[in-house]
Amino acid sequence: MSVAISMDQKKKSQASIQPLIDLVRPDMGRVNELILEKAGSDVQMIPEVANHLIDSGGKRLRPMLTLAAAQMCGYDSEGQGLDGHVKLAMAVEFMHTATLLHDDVVDESDMRRGKLAARMLWGNQASVLVGDFLLGQAFRVMVDVGSLQALDVLSTAACVIAEGEVLQLSVAQNMKTTRAEYMEVIRSKTAALFAAASEVGPILANRPNQEIVALRTYGLELGNAFQLIDDALDYGGSAADLGKNVGDDFREGKITLPVILANERGSEEDKAFWKRVMEDRKFDESDLAHAMKLLDETKALEETLQQARQAGADAIAALDVLPDSAHKSALIDAVEFCISRAH
Repeated sequence: MSVAISMDQKKKSQASIQPLIDLVRPDMGRVNELILEKAGSDVQMIPEVANHLIDSGGKRLRPMLTLAAAQMCGYDSEGQGLDGHVKLAMAVEFMHTATLLHDDVVDESDMRRGKLAARMLWGNQASVLVGDFLLGQAFRVMVDVGSLQALDVLSTAACVIAEGEVLQLSVAQNMKTTRAEYMEVIRSKTAALFAAASEVGPILANRPNQEIVALRTYGLELGNAFQLIDDALDYGGSAADLGKNVGDDFREGKITLPVILANERGSEEDKAFWKRVMEDRKFDESDLAHAMKLLDETKALEETLQQARQAGADAIAALDVLPDSAHKSALIDAVEFCISRAH
């Protein structure tokens, strides 16, 4: 059984990040070159593990946000020969890649972006240590840029992401998890890096605080929307959409918003079901189909998607303080793209 997630088909067909890709293409080429350079090491296993994930087809949305925000705010990289935005975009991507390597170990995931997770090929120890190497390289490049404010933003994000991982562990397999606790997990684990990636652009361009806050809010709400969509699609999408197996959150006992809502709205029998499969971890594949049925009946997926749309609207509204431009339009398109599909 599968649960169809209905979307506005007209919007879905129009939503695209292609305008964003086109605007940052030259700088993104430089980012990719720097990624390959900084992933290198005399220790052969390091580039092997790193490149397995780096080359696996991720859209690199986060570094594109850094580049677009810097360009929109007038960071004159060509005129002044500056490359700070390129270096910070690379650092953002390395931070993201490191968290994916660590996440797959913590979650015991078998797949990542449609391929075997690195831990399945090289083991958990190598995945964790290569993730640490990438974080180290990211911070070396941040220091090289020479902006203490940007360094503060990204280093703070690294701490918040780690806190989010620990918080998720503490609420995993706990059906008493509240909506507020769930939202704190995704704010920390996912949205914090989106926010930091967007915020460092105007910082490099020495823009006023109002614009810095606006772009940080944009990134934060975009990240919230991004994760809400992912959590819904874990029950109502496809492996092609997710780059992992549908139902992985269910199998791992992750308490996400759809599950919280379905449990709140369910009968005593339904609550007993959720306790058995999520807390006691007594389930088989037929239970996943029943979980999807309950999510559909309680409209838990529908409300999760609605919250994602609201977060997306908040992200777009945050850009109101910025003048209209091709970059602003591309950032708005990126929100609609993320809401209309999984990463």
